[in-house]
Amino acid sequence: MSGLSERAAALRELHRPGDPVVLPNAWDPPSARRLAATGAAALATTSVGVAEALGYEDGEVTPADEMLAAVGRIAAAVEISLTADLEAGYGLSPDELVAGLLEAGAVGLNQEDTDHTSGRLKDPDSHAERLAAIKDAGRRAGVDVVLNARVDSFLRAGPDADPEAVLEDALARGRRYAEAGADSVYPLGVRGRAAIRRLVEETGAPVNIAAAPGGLGRSELAALGVGRVSFGGGLAELALEAAAREVEDFVSR
Repeated sequence: MSGLSERAAALRELHRPGDPVVLPNAWDPPSARRLAATGAAALATTSVGVAEALGYEDGEVTPADEMLAAVGRIAAAVEISLTADLEAGYGLSPDELVAGLLEAGAVGLNQEDTDHTSGRLKDPDSHAERLAAIKDAGRRAGVDVVLNARVDSFLRAGPDADPEAVLEDALARGRRYAEAGADSVYPLGVRGRAAIRRLVEETGAPVNIAAAPGGLGRSELAALGVGRVSFGGGLAELALEAAAREVEDFVSR
């Protein structure tokens, strides 16, 4: 496990608020190799991209063994650290989840606080206990896995929700997850410089922001103190759209 431990440490050190690590999200070995060729210091996987490549919908429908096997193929395709989007853990215990992650060759993971059986947010305290257990499981296995705690307050907010109340919920969850040992927090769906800055200043861990087409660039996010940027399923979607446009352009000429 020494090699994985070193990769985990290297990945963690890349999380520098104000100088964010950019993690392109791969969905299969060819995409991983191509994205690594951009000079990326590390890679992530996208759960939606992997799920769709395997023939499943997003939302923890993919069987755990198939998702972890796909992560293993992606990890084997590159020589840089890989962190895996493992949704809410597929019902696996912390020990089972970490064992599968490390066997796949990845050294970090996302865990989201959506309960996929109900579509609602999990209780933050019980979720924090699970996050702490995941960190403990990694250390017992000899690898201090890099845990990115996704905060789904913005994602699950209804159209009539009070934006300030949603932000306060995200802040409370982010703080709780950081206290539990999360290496970074990922408030998916947050918009606006003021909200991002508050999350950076008040959560107590590096903040992961999802890059969006036409959204804030790396330098702008760096100025806000962001420590990590990823793309979610956006790159896989762009690749599919580009392929479709190429075909449509060809048949129209």
